[in-house]
Amino acid sequence: MATKKMLKFIDRPQAQPTKRAVDERAEDFLEISRPYILAKAEEQAGRCSQCGVPFCQVHCPLQNNIPDWLKLTAEGRLEEAYELSASTSTMPEICGRICPQDRLCEGNCVIEKDFGAVTIGAVEKFITDTAWEQGWVKPIVPVADRSGQSVGIIGAGPAGLTAAELMRVKGYEVHVYDRHDRAGGLLTYGIPGFKLEKPVVMRRVQRLADAGVVFHQNFEVGRDASLAELRARHDAVLIATGVYKAREVDVQGADGPNVLPALDYLIASNRAGFGDAVPEAARFDAHGKHVVVIGGGDTAMDCVRTAVRQGALSVKCLYRRDRANMPGSAREVMNAEEEGVEFVWLAAPARIEGGAVVASRMRLGQAGPDGRRAPEAEPGADFSTPADMVIKALGFDAEDLPGAFGAPELSVTRWGTIRVDHKTMMTSLPGVFAVGDIVRGASLVVWAVRDGRDVVPAMHQWMRAQLATAKQEAA
Repeated sequence: MATKKMLKFIDRPQAQPTKRAVDERAEDFLEISRPYILAKAEEQAGRCSQCGVPFCQVHCPLQNNIPDWLKLTAEGRLEEAYELSASTSTMPEICGRICPQDRLCEGNCVIEKDFGAVTIGAVEKFITDTAWEQGWVKPIVPVADRSGQSVGIIGAGPAGLTAAELMRVKGYEVHVYDRHDRAGGLLTYGIPGFKLEKPVVMRRVQRLADAGVVFHQNFEVGRDASLAELRARHDAVLIATGVYKAREVDVQGADGPNVLPALDYLIASNRAGFGDAVPEAARFDAHGKHVVVIGGGDTAMDCVRTAVRQGALSVKCLYRRDRANMPGSAREVMNAEEEGVEFVWLAAPARIEGGAVVASRMRLGQAGPDGRRAPEAEPGADFSTPADMVIKALGFDAEDLPGAFGAPELSVTRWGTIRVDHKTMMTSLPGVFAVGDIVRGASLVVWAVRDGRDVVPAMHQWMRAQLATAKQEAA
């Protein structure tokens, strides 16, 4: 009987959640899609082909058991579907909202080409949102009392929060140190509310706090304590800071007062959404301005769509390659275009001057070592576009953590990311581990969750070994 609920992709069309009207959603920072109702979630989950080799699962960084929880959803067994989803992910409703499913699970769905992929992300979001509403998300209960040992986690983003939860489950005392006044990292301050409403993040943070995880906010390692001092406080330390150093636009005028780093702009907007006072608020407000965003990734998409909601007169995105080679999510590009953003493909800034960006027309040349065709300037094809506000969204690099942390012995790669033993994720310092973007470079939230999950067994083994050694020495 249950199998009759599946394999419905032939006669059941794909139906993504309905998006709010453009005029409505462009006026606020609420999520743009309306949630599924139960019947629609069951219907769409039943489109799964239950294929023998689930490429959706293979291409999910967390290896989520997607076909199984789709089947449970189609059968109306939502609590079981939630439990299975939560068994591999610490924040499935967040990944369901912000993962680029079109490049991961849904992009590799075997029915995608002919019938349209199963709406995996929307169902994943629905399952866990329902679990929160129904009280199925249980408090964290440690499986043992290991409070005699503690771990210090630097960074309260998705990698740090994931490790904090799983180490607390094992019974350790967990302290999380973060430079911001709220936990969540980019989930809180980098990603706009129209993609991820902030109560969704805050309830995850509160669940950790309720379980005894101690958050030290407005805490900068190097200012409030050195890395050596944290190592003395804790039996193990995990560095999960992410990468926050903005890449620069190397053109004349790039240091002007109307030129903003993307993250500064997004943090200011998110702070305003929390009701905080924002220093230099007018500088970060796009209302009544012609806005130009330079870059083509998801951060650039966040910036252009934020500017629309702030009431910009016009919003343009300059990207030096074409649409097919854009690194950002295709869905985000489509959402931005619907909301009135103009994309200027094959264009790169030449200089910023007098309320305008002078840009060069580009063409794609030979492929480089990464396989992507390198952009080249078209001679004599410059053009000018008005720009009262210019936002630099070219990506992020690692900060100088050895210098900032007062730990010159902390080994880094030539890119500034932390060097680790990839079997254990331990750094050059015994008992100090590192995960997430600070190891792999700027990447996806789902990979940060994966790294935070994968480091826990190695940290646990290290701490048990240290305890055993201490007991032997005491004896």
